[in-house]
Amino acid sequence: MNKLKMLVFDIETAPVLAYVWALKDQNVAVNQIHKDWYVIAWAAKWYGDPASKVIYRDQRGAKNIEDDKAILKDLWKLLDEADIVITQNGKNFDTPKLNARFIMHGMKPPSPYQHLDTYQIVRNAAKFTSNKLEYLTEKLCKKYKKLTHEKFPGFSLWAECLKGNLKAWNEMRRYNKHDVLATEELYTKIRAWVPKNAPQVYPVGKSYMQCGVCGALGLMRAKGYTYTSVSRFRKYVCLGCGKWTNGPREAL
Repeated sequence: MNKLKMLVFDIETAPVLAYVWALKDQNVAVNQIHKDWYVIAWAAKWYGDPASKVIYRDQRGAKNIEDDKAILKDLWKLLDEADIVITQNGKNFDTPKLNARFIMHGMKPPSPYQHLDTYQIVRNAAKFTSNKLEYLTEKLCKKYKKLTHEKFPGFSLWAECLKGNLKAWNEMRRYNKHDVLATEELYTKIRAWVPKNAPQVYPVGKSYMQCGVCGALGLMRAKGYTYTSVSRFRKYVCLGCGKWTNGPREAL
């Protein structure tokens, strides 16, 4: 059975520039904002595609760096095509930030999609020392671990990009694209832990011979049942990813 189209993506934004009088404990009023934030770069790929297929757009060379509409149109088209999106903390950051910019530019909403957020999957299923991408990929991923952009450490990467430093933009491209690859690998590592109400990547319908998470065929029938007050469901486990699922309902 065909899987749904899953888009892994990550955005980078410019900082809000404001007038302040001190370094600590500042409450910045709206009239203190000098320049508001906007999207400076994004990277995305279809889940399962090779690493060479990562799509990247940024604001280098733009006549007005604050006008991000052109690069957002390209990402909007991908989101409009996606059935499911995969992000790291995207429910709290990437998606609402994008929606704000779409609204600012008078763009319509993309076609509705479901969201698999690796940050929330891990937070709800386990108690790691940290749920940040840097920590999780260091502990769980073998191929793609979050980069530290050593050439332009910390905030300097964003500051240099805003100054038009092409070396910084090249580093941003490497950093942003790698975040997408790291997020994809992280999701693959933890997908057996998605909650029961998470979207199924492989809509199995009434078939119980295919895993809805990884698509593996031939679920193993396990011992025991899951019970409700009026019925029971035989347990099945995927031999591919390890995800547990229930079979058809049986009356008690």
